[in-house]
Parts: sequence; C-alpha cells; structure tokens
Amino acid sequence: MLTVAVAWQVYDLTRSAFALGLVGLVQFLPKLVLMPVAGELADRFERRRVVAAAQALQFLTLLLLALGTAFDFLSLPLIYVLLAANGVGRTFEMPAMQALLPSLVPNPLLAPAVAMSASAFQVATIAAPAVAGFIYALGAAVVHGIATLLFAASIALIVSARPMRAQGYATAGQSGWQNFLEGLRFIRAQPAVLGAISLDMMAVLLGGATALLPIIASEVLHTGAWGLGLLRSAPAVGALGMSLWLARRPLERRVGPLMFGAVALFGLATIVFGLSSNLWLSMGSLVVLGAADMVSMVFRGAYVQLATPDAMRGRVGAVNGLFIGASNQLGEFESGVTAAWFGAVPAIVIGGVGTLLVVALWSRWFPELARLDRLPDGIS
Repeated sequence: MLTVAVAWQVYDLTRSAFALGLVGLVQFLPKLVLMPVAGELADRFERRRVVAAAQALQFLTLLLLALGTAFDFLSLPLIYVLLAANGVGRTFEMPAMQALLPSLVPNPLLAPAVAMSASAFQVATIAAPAVAGFIYALGAAVVHGIATLLFAASIALIVSARPMRAQGYATAGQSGWQNFLEGLRFIRAQPAVLGAISLDMMAVLLGGATALLPIIASEVLHTGAWGLGLLRSAPAVGALGMSLWLARRPLERRVGPLMFGAVALFGLATIVFGLSSNLWLSMGSLVVLGAADMVSMVFRGAYVQLATPDAMRGRVGAVNGLFIGASNQLGEFESGVTAAWFGAVPAIVIGGVGTLLVVALWSRWFPELARLDRLPDGIS
C-alpha cells in the first residue's frame, strides 16, 4: 500500500521518472551503510525482538506519512527522508526475519515453509496495491493510515512467534564490518550460493520495471491510480499461484536448471510488458513475471539458508539482504535514470534483454549452480 501511495504522490508532484527512481535509491542507501550492523544484531540478539524493533521504526514512518499527508505538511524532501527511515527499519528487519524462519520448522520442511511464507506475503501483495489504488480516491492519507494500523498488527504477531529450537548466537569481539566480511567470505567460498544470490540480484536490477509503473499507467495505458494498483498487484498474482504450487510440490530435482529457466522467463516477460500498449496484456506479462521471480526467490531462500550454519545465518542474511536491496531499490533507481535518458518503454525493454544476457553469462560462470540437481540437507 505504501508503494502505490508514495509512487503516485511523487509522480503527481513531479511528473519525473528521475524522482520516481530516487524513491528506490533513498530506501537502498540505508542497506548499503547499515546492513553489516543488521547482520551482526541478527546473530547476537533474539531475532524476534530485532524484527519487532525494526517494524516499530517502519510503523513510525508510516504514521508520519499519514499525518503529513492529512495535515498538508508533506513535501517531496520529507517523503524521501521518511522513506530513508523506513529503509533503515527494513534493513534491520530483513536478515533477522530470514534467519528466524529456519528455527520455526524442521530442515526438510524449509523449502515448503519458504514457499508458504511467500504465499502469505503474495496474498497481501496482491490485495494491497489493488485496494490502495481504489482507496487512493479517498486520499493518500487514508492509504497511509490503514497501512500504519496493519504494521501495528504485524508487530504483535511477530512477538507471538515461538521458535521450535534454540537460536545459535555469534560470539562478541568483532566489529560489524568484520562480521559482515565473514559472511561475505563464506558466500564467496560457496560458488553455488554466490551464483544464486548474484543471479537474482542482476536479473531484478536490470529487469525491474515496477518503478516505472506510474509512467506506464498514465502515459502508455492511459489509466489512473486504480490501474496502477492493478498493475502493482499483477506480479503478485503470478507469484502467489507459483508459491502455492511450490508449497505443495517443492523443488526436488533439477533445481539449478529450473532456476535459470525461471530467470530467463522473467526477462522475456519484462520485454513483453515493455512493448505492450494494452492493459490486459501488460497485466498478463506481469503475472508471468511474478511467477518466474517466485521460482528464483524460493530456490534462493531455501538454498542459502540450508547451506549456511545457524550461527552465521544473520551475517549471511545481511549480505543476501544487501544483494536483494541492490536488485529492488537500486534497480528502481536504475530504471528511473534509464527512463529519463531513453524513455520508459526503451528502458524496460533494455532491462529485459539485459536479464537474458545475465542468464547466459551466469550459466557459464557458475556451472555448479546451473547443473545443481537437489537442495542440500541443511547445516546445523
């Protein structure tokens, strides 16, 4: 809901692709600076409390967005400041949340659990943008207000979670950057892990068309905030369908080739979306894009966690979170800059072609990943 409301507010204020790109950049910069500290906290303190504290910060930023919009003191610079603060909360939340999940289920059930968790997330991702697009008619303050209340509920729910086994804690004595580098060294020593994380990062970085949806909705498809909401929901529809499928039929054989195929399909769907001038074709291509991205996300989430010792999952999750942030938020900035140079449609098509090129290069550079048949059994 925040994504739809802020994107439409920023574009309504500026009519600028570059300004939309900055929305992603200001949310990525906290990850770049603070992710090493976030990973250390996730391994040294109880992860539920870290997640709850991080979500409390996000709750506060949403509350200020709602009040600023309602009382008309919300300027463009203040939007960016609040989004940066929101990015700080997401930075600390991500590695702790990722590291928490393996303690809630047995190792053999982690891949289905990742898929089920993703399903729950995608249900919200489908409903929220569509609902936000229609509620926006009542004002952005209403959208931000509802999102604020939902975040309060999220904090209460995460506090109530009960891990089934004790958390492994890292020992004190090293700085945050040293711990972060330790996680980075672990990933570099695992070529398949490095390949999985970097392939997903580069694909979404180049193929991230979602930052340009307000422009496509307004200037190509000639629709309003309701159309933007539908477009925002479309990838989640595909992702939800695929996550439900993977929850019932988890990845068991030929997992590496399946991941590469899914990323290639992601690139092709991006190209179709960029060339489309029809709302329904655009939504259909985004549905396929979301389904393909879900295969990659479930594989990466399960593989990285199973290949990492519990005491290092926070630090490895921090590195993974930085890669994800680079692909998502930095990808939005890249899309905004490219669109400002070449136009929105060429920027999207170029990104899709770049994703296909990445698939070809990574299949040569990480043959172990491309040939991977099964997920590992897990490391305690």
